[in-house]
Amino acid sequence: MMASNELTKVIVETELGAVTLGIDEVHAPISAGAFLAYVDKGLLNGTTIYRIVNQINQAPEIVHRIEVIQWGHTFGADDPLPFPPIPHEPTSVTGLRHQRGTISMARREVGTAGHAYFFCVGGDLESLDFGGGRNPDRQGFAAFGQVIDGWDVIDAIYNSAEPIEYMKSPLKVTSVRRA
Repeated sequence: MMASNELTKVIVETELGAVTLGIDEVHAPISAGAFLAYVDKGLLNGTTIYRIVNQINQAPEIVHRIEVIQWGHTFGADDPLPFPPIPHEPTSVTGLRHQRGTISMARREVGTAGHAYFFCVGGDLESLDFGGGRNPDRQGFAAFGQVIDGWDVIDAIYNSAEPIEYMKSPLKVTSVRRA
């Protein structure tokens, strides 16, 4: 990851406070560009933090356990997306890794990312990198930045996890803007 002064700064305002992100447009241009397109169009304002995965609320049979906070848009199968999904940008190409503080693209299949994101809260989460076993296709997830300020807010969000991963009472993301 680049030094924080070389990253594009984005401020995520939540109902629990603000988090400053550093977006790596050099190493992850596709994923960073897609995220910044949503930011610049104001499409992440009013979204939610809707999934918090911790050690307690994961199914016991899960082999590759993670600790993440997922947020962004949730679209139904028939809802039009504001931008098309992006090509997958694996960590084997970018050189970025899923560690505490990484922001990454959420996805189902390769080539479906673009409107939902997650923060890595746990330590090194190699199972989310290319070749890792969290996703059966072993393509990993597309890391594109890091938390550079607001860890107290990240911790407060993480500590508001519910007994299930997908929250019955999602937390509000009030605005997302470039710093």
